[in-house]
Amino acid sequence: MAGGGLSVAAAGGVEFEAKITPIVIISCIMAATGGLMFGYDVGVSGGVTSMPDFLKKFFPVVYRKTIDGDLGSNYCKYDNQGLQLFTSSLYLAGLTATFFASYTTRRLGRRLTMLIAGVFFIIGVALNAGAQDLAMLIVGRILLGCGVGFANQAVPVFLSEIAPTRIRGGLNILFQLNVTIGILFANLVNYGTAKIKGGWGWRLSLGLAGIPALLLTVGALLVVDTPNSLIERGKLEEGKAVLKRIRGTDNVEPEYLELVEVSRIAKEVKHPFRNLLLPKNRPQLIIAAALQFFQQFTGINAIMFYAPVIFTTLGFKNDASLYSTVITGAVNVVSTIVSIYCVDKVGRRFLLLQAGVQMFFAQVVIAIVLGFKVTDTSDDLGTGFAVLVVIMVCTFISAFAWSWGPLGWLIPSETFPLETRSAGQSVTVCINLLFTFVIAQAFLSMLCHFKYGMFLFFSGWVIIMSIFVWFLVPETKNIPIEEMTDRVWKKHWLWKRYMDDDEVVQDDLAKKNGFNHS
Repeated sequence: MAGGGLSVAAAGGVEFEAKITPIVIISCIMAATGGLMFGYDVGVSGGVTSMPDFLKKFFPVVYRKTIDGDLGSNYCKYDNQGLQLFTSSLYLAGLTATFFASYTTRRLGRRLTMLIAGVFFIIGVALNAGAQDLAMLIVGRILLGCGVGFANQAVPVFLSEIAPTRIRGGLNILFQLNVTIGILFANLVNYGTAKIKGGWGWRLSLGLAGIPALLLTVGALLVVDTPNSLIERGKLEEGKAVLKRIRGTDNVEPEYLELVEVSRIAKEVKHPFRNLLLPKNRPQLIIAAALQFFQQFTGINAIMFYAPVIFTTLGFKNDASLYSTVITGAVNVVSTIVSIYCVDKVGRRFLLLQAGVQMFFAQVVIAIVLGFKVTDTSDDLGTGFAVLVVIMVCTFISAFAWSWGPLGWLIPSETFPLETRSAGQSVTVCINLLFTFVIAQAFLSMLCHFKYGMFLFFSGWVIIMSIFVWFLVPETKNIPIEEMTDRVWKKHWLWKRYMDDDEVVQDDLAKKNGFNHS
């Protein structure tokens, strides 16, 4: 994501004049509904896949396993590759779509890319809600995945480019906040529709995704494109006019000239994906890739996708498991709001490291309780232990929601320079969706084979990612995007060597191609 391209500072570190205007707030709220859609899709699939009527229609084998007392193992009742494909096909489609989205974000603009995402979402929702067979269901999920690919590419770039530097972190996290609200909304809907008699509750669950889909589509029609995008596409006067509107001042000349210059440099990069591999872009690429990988290996999506299934496996009855999922969804939303408040005050590193300790503790406690209380054939947790598991799941989710959740997107968005921003964003989204797909496809099988050890597996990764942050992730709060190289990378004990090497390369190139530069 591009975290704050517009709110650049002048060479001396002077922040450009920028008011927090209504148009910025409204545009950001509209754009962030892309997160609402993504969150709803994540949240709805877990609830729907634990509904008997849905399983009976599309996954009769799983349905028979869940009602048949002779299971073999509590941990294996939902272990079915087709059921996992229903959830994970969305992420595989998103992974493919993000490459096309990189092109449209650059050539057609951020706004039009969000509109394309909205159209994909609407068609996908219609197919899912009206699904008659498994093929129709999977095609609908694939179209939703295409929407996710386009929305996750365009929305964070849009947010970061339109936000003033001093509130960049908070506004960027609006996307993640909407993801969590989408998950909570899906949990509440599933809680209600699970009670519907007549076997059509799951259709309503899948169909209500049309609400955020429509919001995003209408929002994309109403908002203005970012000045960065307009200038990048040669619409200089329009870009300047929009800049005046979003900054709430006519004194935009310094920022406008900076954007024009940055855009000119960006245009000289003919192959942004190849350019990502240059030494000067390597730190951003390594950190963006690692954050996305680690974000999935906290185990968060394992818990979020399948929370109703997990709680049912632990012996909570259907209503109780959906109820528990609603509680965890609410914790997710509240904790993300905490992040919006804290991220530009205490900084990115502190939140990531503190959360590492909290997540590790919660997962180890869950593993111990499950190890002693949930065996292959007995799932009687008892009220006390059941409450403890829900509290620990909430402890884990709250830590994730104020750290790895939003910051996994925010930090890459603040660090890529304009010339590689779309390409960097694509790689970020791709790696995220790839590992989301891997976890979604493998999780129920892992639950079957690892049993309670699965939580220990993820807690081991939490230790590794905390060590990575401690040594390799620099602090980026309140630093304008165009000054990252001088103020962050050149001062880091490891990454500075890539910057120095690159300057030599750049100087050589400049001498050879001097006539190309104005």
